[in-house]
Amino acid sequence: FYPRLAQKMIHILSTKTASGELYEVDVRLRPSGNSGPLVTSLNSFEKYQRESAWTWEHQALVRARPVAGDAGLAQAFVQLRLDLLCQERDLHKLKEEVRSMREKMRTQLGSKKSDQAAGLFNLKQDAGGIVDIEFMVQYLALAWAHADSSLVRYTDNIRILGSLETTGRLEAHQAHQLINAYKEYRTLGHKLALQQAPTITQRAPLAEPIAQVCALWQQVIESPNIDSPELASPDTRT
Repeated sequence: FYPRLAQKMIHILSTKTASGELYEVDVRLRPSGNSGPLVTSLNSFEKYQRESAWTWEHQALVRARPVAGDAGLAQAFVQLRLDLLCQERDLHKLKEEVRSMREKMRTQLGSKKSDQAAGLFNLKQDAGGIVDIEFMVQYLALAWAHADSSLVRYTDNIRILGSLETTGRLEAHQAHQLINAYKEYRTLGHKLALQQAPTITQRAPLAEPIAQVCALWQQVIESPNIDSPELASPDTRT
């Protein structure tokens, strides 16, 4: 029953209309990807997340939230998500796996050399773009949630960045640069989406936020030192 119900919901949500597709639904993020069942029990989901999940799947869990359905099940999922994300991790391994995954994505999904030479910029996938910001947010949340669960209380990037600033894991100017860049990119991305256009635009008008995001990526992800200055000490101000 439940797999058929899920298939029906996906069909309804992704209905094609005169204005385009209602919602883009990607079920590849479920446990075991395309080879896994479309619907699992909460216990099976927990077992998979604790024993088999890849780092990128825990990155995705940072953004996960229930949007409809049984209130009791939703609350149980929220608590399970919190427990999973607040596990203490090997930070060197975490950083390397986040960096490696992002490098693969840039290679496979980023702009072609010809587009780069033409001054074009992929808002999502190019270095200094949306996914770089998301990966930094997810890395920092996974790295430090064991010390402060407020880092994974919210599921949206802007409020998580605010929490990273409040807890001193990012300096105020770093958090604000990422928030401002993210808002600018998403605003432009929404405009392109409404035109049913790809998320590719001219690089020159975005030179400043691109440079800022790239610089922070170097500090947060590429730096081999876990305790380097970009990961500011927890806020001890009174």
